[in-house]
Amino acid sequence: MAKRDYYEVLGISKGASADEIKKAYRTKAKELHPDRNSDNPNAEKQFKEAGEAYDVLKDPEKKAAYDRFGHAAFEGGMGGGGRPGGGGQGDFASAFSDVFDDLFGDFMGGGRGGGGRQRASRGSDLRYNLRVTLEEAYSGLQKSINVPTAIACGACDGSGAEGGGEPATCPTCSGMGKVRAQQGFFTVERTCPTCSGMGQIIKNPCNTCGGQGRVQKDRALNVNIPAGVETGTRIRLAGEGEAGMRGGPPGDLYIFIEVAKHKLFEREETNLFCRVPVSVTTAALGGDIEVPTIDGGRSRVKIPSGSQSGRQMRLRNKGMPALRGGSTGDMFIELSVETPVNLTSKQKELLREFEALSEDNNPESKSFFSSVKSFWDAMKS
Repeated sequence: MAKRDYYEVLGISKGASADEIKKAYRTKAKELHPDRNSDNPNAEKQFKEAGEAYDVLKDPEKKAAYDRFGHAAFEGGMGGGGRPGGGGQGDFASAFSDVFDDLFGDFMGGGRGGGGRQRASRGSDLRYNLRVTLEEAYSGLQKSINVPTAIACGACDGSGAEGGGEPATCPTCSGMGKVRAQQGFFTVERTCPTCSGMGQIIKNPCNTCGGQGRVQKDRALNVNIPAGVETGTRIRLAGEGEAGMRGGPPGDLYIFIEVAKHKLFEREETNLFCRVPVSVTTAALGGDIEVPTIDGGRSRVKIPSGSQSGRQMRLRNKGMPALRGGSTGDMFIELSVETPVNLTSKQKELLREFEALSEDNNPESKSFFSSVKSFWDAMKS
């Protein structure tokens, strides 16, 4: 497939000036950057195509060769503008680097400061683990927490300079935040060792924060915990994280919820389960029992006669609320028939008498041991 005209790629006329070419490329690069076009599979290809076009048109010699011979100027060993080894793809990295600061200035949170990089950097996001009870998760609450974090220095208003003065452009990198060194055919770029990539230096650092523009301090916050939270729920508080360096924007605070285990209830999403022990007599004859509910109340439950261990009964809408509202789970009562212990002689005698009269009252046992007898008889034969 034939290459598109470089002027057409950047959307400019053949007589465009150097500033117009650079401005057009910067606009195209912002528009086509893959990070902004995750849903466009052709964005990366078009992004590189714009970079190739700019690499040629920004260079007066390459541009003159292209204007005269078109794409053929960089094919068949002609090089760029008569220079051997110019290559058809161009130095894309160099083209991109020339407008790096302009392209990402709106992402980095600061001006160029005399051709340099951002003056400030965004603060880090913070994580706070918060443990709540099941009752608190049921009703929701407002919780006061102390978060150890970095806050803007009050002595220098976050600038890092004594008295709140402005930082100076780094003399080593001229504010770029990076330095380049030629090694043979390659240009190596690395973070400026003088300013650590900030592009600026503090000539008179603040005595309180040492030039960082922030200090460590515990900060008290009131957090609203909505009803229905569960272990793993994450709450984001925008701008409540660590303060940025030298007046940069703060990060965010993420609160991770852990719901403590409960003595009476087990939770499964919005449903609650409660294991209730009942006596042999109540299970056999039936009766009424009172069970607790998570809201602090109590509910009366009727136990049918002949109930077995593991039997479940549902109490509708007695579970946990859904986190985003609109529904409430159920509560399930699971019966656990309790075998009596520490029997007296009289109780043992009565149980033996009861056992002698209970041949037809234990259908499950009778069925099980009948199956066991059949199994053993089959094994013998």
